Amino acid sequence: MTVRADGAILVAQPGAPSTIDLTERVSSTASDRFMPYLLGAAAIFSGLLVMFLIYFVVQRAWPVFHSEGLRFVTSGGWDTQLEDSWGGASFFGVRELIAGSVLSTLGALLLSVVLGLGCAIFISELAPRWLKRPFETVVQLLAGIPSVVFGLVGLMVVVPFIESHLVPMNSGNVVTEIPIAGSCLLAAIIVVGFMILPFFVTVASDSLRAIPRSYIDGGLALGMTRWRTITRIQLPAAAPGLVAGIVLAAARGVGEAIAISMVAGAIAFIPNLAHGPLYALLEPIRTMAAAIVENGGEAMDVPAMAAALFGLASLLLLLSVVLSLVARWSFGVFNRRMGVVSDRAL
Repeated sequence: MTVRADGAILVAQPGAPSTIDLTERVSSTASDRFMPYLLGAAAIFSGLLVMFLIYFVVQRAWPVFHSEGLRFVTSGGWDTQLEDSWGGASFFGVRELIAGSVLSTLGALLLSVVLGLGCAIFISELAPRWLKRPFETVVQLLAGIPSVVFGLVGLMVVVPFIESHLVPMNSGNVVTEIPIAGSCLLAAIIVVGFMILPFFVTVASDSLRAIPRSYIDGGLALGMTRWRTITRIQLPAAAPGLVAGIVLAAARGVGEAIAISMVAGAIAFIPNLAHGPLYALLEPIRTMAAAIVENGGEAMDVPAMAAALFGLASLLLLLSVVLSLVARWSFGVFNRRMGVVSDRAL
């Protein structure tokens, strides 16, 4: 290898008298230096687009926040106030909508975590090789099904089943003005639970696979059973990844609108636990996302109503940001823990 006076590097090929000028190769790939700028511009554009979306939503919601403050969150009566707003009333309270979103999401998370954790353990640790691939394919297909399909199945299967098998034996026990039917909190939990199940299973199975094999072999070498190794070693080690999966599934469920509006009853009401846990599950709800979908359209022509709907959108954005930050923190904890384990293994 020789260096010419102009800085070019000449490399002699073995068995050949000629040399190759590396400056020609460098100049032929000089266009690569523009790629970082292109990717940076795309990232900046995406960030600005998100910031513009947040500004647009909050700016349109500011009238309701300015006039009502915390009363917008702590007070209720959405359905009545929505009807009164056509006559000029401008006060709104979304307490029932927040409760509906929280209850349906927590119930769906409980269902998806119980079923999804078992499914993730089976896929990552217990399933034979010939069965693992079909299971993963089914999970991926479930993740790609549109939410309206889940809502349609819930409307045609889950709602009639609840109305036929659960409502008759409970409807006469408690006197209430709220209609009891198959469209209720329980139906929303079942539909949303199966909708977010694939997201949790995917993250949970990847987290379990990331556990170093030395952990599992060490537990088995100490005489622990396979199940005890999973519950006492793998699950605690994968806990941050499992938490991230729960948070991502919650973010998917809390913003669902179409499916819930089809099966939840579309009434802004907080289920009353004093009526009994099972009876409370049979009472209708309305979530924040469903209220935006159901009350949009012509409601945007009324300034007070439009501000209230954008206020709901602002609350959903805030909740999504919080959940995203928690998920990123959980992933960071998981990656640091796995990095420490890898360093120790080396």
